[in-house]
Amino acid sequence: MLCQQCKKQTATVHLTDLVQGEKRERHLCEDCANSEGVVVKQNVSINDVLNSFLMSQASIQEMARVKCPDCGISFVEFRNQGLLGCPTDYEVFGRALTSVIERAQDGQTQHTGKRPGQTVQIDPVQQERFRLQRELREAVEREDYEQAAKIRDQLGELQSQ
Repeated sequence: MLCQQCKKQTATVHLTDLVQGEKRERHLCEDCANSEGVVVKQNVSINDVLNSFLMSQASIQEMARVKCPDCGISFVEFRNQGLLGCPTDYEVFGRALTSVIERAQDGQTQHTGKRPGQTVQIDPVQQERFRLQRELREAVEREDYEQAAKIRDQLGELQSQ
C-alpha cells in the first residue's frame, strides 16, 4: 500500500484518528509520519532487550546501596516516591537519573524549563520536613518509638511555623 500523503513510498505507519466520534484511518510512510510529528520506533532485537534488562537490574542493585550525603534519600526511595530530596541527588544518582530523564524528555538529558538559565531556590523548611519524614519512617521501621515520637514532635513544630 502506498503512502496516502506522498503517494510515492510504501506505507509502514498506520494511524487511526477519532475526529468528532468518526474513525479515520491513515496510512503513511515513515518520512511523512515524521513530518507530522509521529515518532516511529525502530524494531529492537530480543537480545538487545534482554541485555538492556540485565544491565539495568545490575545498575539498580548497585544504586540501591547509594544514599545522598545531604538529605539521606536512597535511589530506591526516589523510585518509590518519584521525588528527589535535594539538588545534590542529581549528582549522587546522576548516572541512573540520566536514563529516567531521557525517557521523560524524549531523549533530552537536560531540562530547560519555561525560563532557561534561572536558578531555583530550595525551601529549607521543606527540605527539613522531607529529612524529618524520612527519619520518622526509619525510626518506626527500627521500632525505636521514643525517637519516632521526638521526630513527630519536631515535625509538628516545623509545620506550625
